[in-house]
Amino acid sequence: MAAVALVTGANRGIGRETAGQLAARGCTVLVSARDTDAAAEAASGLSRGGADAHPLVLDVASGTDPRRAAAEVAERFGRLDILVNNAAIHYDTWQRAAGADLDVVREAMETNLYGPWRVVQAFLPLLRGSGHGRIVNVSSEAASLTNMGGGTPAYNTSKAGLNALTRMLAAELRPHRILVNAVCPGWVATDMGGPGGRPVTDGAAGIVWAATLPDDGPTGGFFRDARPLPW
Repeated sequence: MAAVALVTGANRGIGRETAGQLAARGCTVLVSARDTDAAAEAASGLSRGGADAHPLVLDVASGTDPRRAAAEVAERFGRLDILVNNAAIHYDTWQRAAGADLDVVREAMETNLYGPWRVVQAFLPLLRGSGHGRIVNVSSEAASLTNMGGGTPAYNTSKAGLNALTRMLAAELRPHRILVNAVCPGWVATDMGGPGGRPVTDGAAGIVWAATLPDDGPTGGFFRDARPLPW
């Protein structure tokens, strides 16, 4: 039976490529986006390439949308095996922490930290039912406290929080055979990353690695290209 995988923010960039690579591995992929047309277009594009892809409208920053989406997935598919929390905003290179616009920071937190948190809580019953659940939180080496400097305060702080959430969830969900890891895709040439980065296929490959780990694979880790990063 094909694994059912949900990728948030899958209408473009790393999310779309991750969905495509999971589909190429035989997964049924739920392609989520905030906008109905964006989700439908992305899923249709993957389906034309032979993927078993389905659109799912999901605004991770909404207080109610994740629960509605989880109910829809439960009705249509009955379970969820893989959750990739990819949706993110505000790579705020124009800011410094000392003078940051805290409204921008709050917006980043709503999508980059609280968003994955909401989605995990909403979909946990379906992931527990899988018996082999995998949660991948797409993070960034910029969130590593070991190497952190100044700049991009909204993005870095929200992703550091996501790393902390990863550790907590991994410990709590281990008894349910759910592996939870954070993955940095590296600097990738996307709308958010800008030109000059490495190919999006390379960035997505590390996410797919974590999403398809065997049952004895690592949990509670922080990785890039399947190699550990310092917290």
